[in-house]
Amino acid sequence: MNPLNPWPLESSNPLIAVLVSGGIDSLVAAHLLKQSGADVTAIHFLTGYEPEDRAGRLEKLFTQMDIPVFIFDCRTVFQSNVVDYFTAAYLRGETPNPCMVCNSRIKFGACMDYARSLGADAVATGHYCRTTKDPDGVRLWKGADPAKEQSYFLAFLSQDQLGRARFPLERMTKDQVRAHAARHGLVPIESKESQDVCFIRGEECADFIEAQVPAIPGPGPIEDMTGRLIGTHSGLHRFTVGQRRGINCPAEQPYYVAALDMARNCLKVGFRQDLFVPVCRVAQVNWIPDRPKGSMNVSVKIRYNQTEVPARLTALGETDAVVEFVTPQFAVAPGQGAVFYDGDAVLGGGIIRAE
Repeated sequence: MNPLNPWPLESSNPLIAVLVSGGIDSLVAAHLLKQSGADVTAIHFLTGYEPEDRAGRLEKLFTQMDIPVFIFDCRTVFQSNVVDYFTAAYLRGETPNPCMVCNSRIKFGACMDYARSLGADAVATGHYCRTTKDPDGVRLWKGADPAKEQSYFLAFLSQDQLGRARFPLERMTKDQVRAHAARHGLVPIESKESQDVCFIRGEECADFIEAQVPAIPGPGPIEDMTGRLIGTHSGLHRFTVGQRRGINCPAEQPYYVAALDMARNCLKVGFRQDLFVPVCRVAQVNWIPDRPKGSMNVSVKIRYNQTEVPARLTALGETDAVVEFVTPQFAVAPGQGAVFYDGDAVLGGGIIRAE
């Protein structure tokens, strides 16, 4: 038995495994479940990119709550499914969202499998969202806090994963979570908000990619929208669609990255007005719960920190779709997640592809 796992998992109540990172959200989620009378255990999964002392500090923290902590080493699967995916996407000229992949393949994939091997019926996290079940399947909904709402990150989860997912913070705001922690003396070991890319700490994204893939293409030409050579870039992995910083080509207006031509190692740039597009294609769509028939009006998020915008969604086959924006959108980046909403309900999400 792992020395950090001293409790036997024997109870008449269904067991819920809470994935804990050391932050306030997962800490409060675990405490709320414990308060409700549920049989709770905690799982901390190792990625290989966390501080070395985190597991021990978590064990001490959750011991005070009478919650056993299991340490799950998923460094190999995290590297292959999240980090390698992230770097490969950049080398294809895409802008990936590793959190969406981590949720489907690691937290509610490998970690859920591990939790079930311990006898757990469900996996809980500190995400701000909620699920319901009806005759058509499990539905995913926005959380109660508009400033913290995280359903976007869970749009790739399958019906089985959503059916076994629990979100104790579903109807809480961040301020209410902080107040609950203060009221019960819950002090997280991580005081900062979690990063979008948890495995990149204290360095630039491009430097991280270079460390992962040393033989990376170097400098190349910069062209404007007419094909005119206007400069030299320092490496395409240093740029994403919509980026303004680092182009260093003086003009009457600022240049923005319009596209990355990987075959020619060429950075295509344009003025801001050149980057608005009326339509985008989405592939590898995960529908929640079912693929819509025909076309429908929806709202769409094309990146997490954007408010969703109105659009017309048309499903093409089982896993492809076309999104026609009511108003053309700026810097629609291939590789990012596009998530479709009907009001507060998540209809599904997929990967934006270059036209």
